Amino acid sequence: MRDDESVPPTPRRPALFAAATLTVMCLGAAGCGGGDTAQARPGAAGAAAGSPSAATASSPVPASPSPVHSSPAPAKHRPAASASAAEGPSGPLTGKTVVIDPGHNPRNHLHTAEIARQVDIGTTHKECDTTGTSTDSGYAEAEFTLDVAHRMRTLLRAQGAKVVLTYDNDRAFGPCVDERARIGNKAGADAVVSVHADGSAVGNRGFHVILPAPVRGGGADTTEIVGPSRDLGTRIAGLFVRTTGSAPSNYIGGNTGLDTRKDLGGLNLSTVPKVFIECGNMRDPKDAALLTSAGWRQKAAQGIADGISSYLNG
Repeated sequence: MRDDESVPPTPRRPALFAAATLTVMCLGAAGCGGGDTAQARPGAAGAAAGSPSAATASSPVPASPSPVHSSPAPAKHRPAASASAAEGPSGPLTGKTVVIDPGHNPRNHLHTAEIARQVDIGTTHKECDTTGTSTDSGYAEAEFTLDVAHRMRTLLRAQGAKVVLTYDNDRAFGPCVDERARIGNKAGADAVVSVHADGSAVGNRGFHVILPAPVRGGGADTTEIVGPSRDLGTRIAGLFVRTTGSAPSNYIGGNTGLDTRKDLGGLNLSTVPKVFIECGNMRDPKDAALLTSAGWRQKAAQGIADGISSYLNG
């Protein structure tokens, strides 16, 4: 959804591709052949999600990933698994740590003062978190993100990964966007994905993956993670198309499925490869029908997990 940390949405643009084009882009991008947003992205007029966001310029999804896999930024230390961490059986991702960041918290709206507190995101200060958006029927973004996160955890654990959730319905509000970044950093994560759903205008459809921009200032320095994060995000975008059948956003990212931003604390403060994914627009009835479907959410989780696996397996 539109990130809590965001600017006004871009005007709607018509989709410019057909299903066949999507399939080609997917296969090429995947390289497989076969309160930040993002913290909260507010809804369209009248939505209780917070303020809308705008897209910054983004590069198109390349026809194929770089032949040389970008290695994740080295972790200084890997602490012992916490209560929120779970390791699976031996598999292709054994020894890898993945952090999943389910956007927002269903109870944030009960703690408006706490989540309105300003936190340092390196280059400026922003709200601790936001409420997130929802569908017209009342299905909350925070419910969606936690459901998809649980499905991703099951899939990644089955491949042997250790999976850490920044939040697992175990706190009254938050965590704040700066804490979400620290959790990934402290885990020494090989990859971090923050799961969201957008809250844009009706007619704006599709998904997009948000990549960190080069940022250096205050406590923020994304120098080491920009490259590997783009690799991670490109793979997720390609496999999300293939698995879900959803098209890249027709209103952000120039139909590439990628957007680069420098105003999200969850990205600015990360020292490990990290991206956000807006899985669809909750305020559009057609996208909402997908987001509220358990079967489609399983496909979304599979697509994101496949992108993470592709990145980690290089």
